Amino acid sequence: MKKLLVTGASGFLGWHVCELAKLQWEVSGTYLANMVSSPSITLRKVDLTDFQELNRLFQEIQPEAVIHTAAQSSPNFCQTHPDETASINVTASANIAGICADYSIPCVFTSTDLVFDGLNPPYKETDSVCPVNYYGEQKVRAESEMLARYPLTAICRMPLMFGNVTPTASSFIQPFINILKEGKELSLFIDEFRTPVSGITAAKGLLLALDKVNGRIHLGGKERISRYEFGRLLVEVLQLPETGLKSCRQADVKMAAPRAKDVSLDSSMAFGLGYSPLSLREELELL
Repeated sequence: MKKLLVTGASGFLGWHVCELAKLQWEVSGTYLANMVSSPSITLRKVDLTDFQELNRLFQEIQPEAVIHTAAQSSPNFCQTHPDETASINVTASANIAGICADYSIPCVFTSTDLVFDGLNPPYKETDSVCPVNYYGEQKVRAESEMLARYPLTAICRMPLMFGNVTPTASSFIQPFINILKEGKELSLFIDEFRTPVSGITAAKGLLLALDKVNGRIHLGGKERISRYEFGRLLVEVLQLPETGLKSCRQADVKMAAPRAKDVSLDSSMAFGLGYSPLSLREELELL
């Protein structure tokens, strides 16, 4: 089996990638803060921001492909710690692309729908980027620096992702479910729209990109939905108490990072390559 390196294996998306990839690859994964283990995946603690450590990782593993999911992906944390988070989100990403170029191996990078300002959705790969927060800015910088170092990099812009908990991570729906089960109030935005997919679907998209994509591609779902409407669907499918579900607007909640209103992705290019997300209802029924 060929060797695949997955960075950020302890993260929600990284774990799903490892679990899916191990069926066809010999998988090595990295983690930093959250120790994770699996009988079928080689996992090691690595500081990807340390260039010497990163180089040593490649020399030891000799991977034949890389999927780089490691990131500090909290927009609010990035907004308040821009320099600290740039080291992993930008610098390490560019270095990984450079090493992949040296080895002439496929490199897949997980970017975000937050590279857009939300004013002209749905967004195609060729649309101009204009992030409204530091996290989006960092991903834009990472995209351009990675492609400058290695034009064959697959830049996968990811949507909002959901799914079951992994050994060390959860998705945005777990707090929603817990709040509603406890009979507390859950307020969700009626004026923020995304094109969500499950972690499993997203992982399938990244493995597809490994084989078929150079440059930018969008891996969003087929449905544009507000946070509130997603919450209503979650309540219906999982049969949760609905009395606590309330609607609100972005302006009602103060956050460190500004938020775009509608970063729905047009993922027609990926669909044409065989990327095929289920409906949100079907995805939720599989949880």
